[in-house]
Amino acid sequence: MGLSTHVLDTMHGTPAAGMQVSLFTTEGEAATLVKQFTLNADGRNPDGLLFDNASLKRGTYRLVFDVAAYFKARGVALPEPNFLNRVSLDFGIADPQQHYHVPLLVSPWSYSTYRGS
Repeated sequence: MGLSTHVLDTMHGTPAAGMQVSLFTTEGEAATLVKQFTLNADGRNPDGLLFDNASLKRGTYRLVFDVAAYFKARGVALPEPNFLNRVSLDFGIADPQQHYHVPLLVSPWSYSTYRGS
């Protein structure tokens, strides 16, 4: 239970190891940084859950994935300005007793997400 994320690089068919991610709590337009981390070799937070079940609260959150920097570091030639810079996902936690998994499938030109399990 808690909150987790996982990023897959669909261009290379691999986890997005090395991507920088920021987690925020949000209230209206205001956002408060909770933590920043670099994805591990499996494309996940190296510390495990972003919030465990006891720490996760009902409310709204934002995950920001530094997509352009990740692909540039992988040697992908991106146009200037690049199509995707940072992908920002705003989502809500209605029941903090449930597990919320926020996966991101990403390339330099597209992304998709869903509520995983």
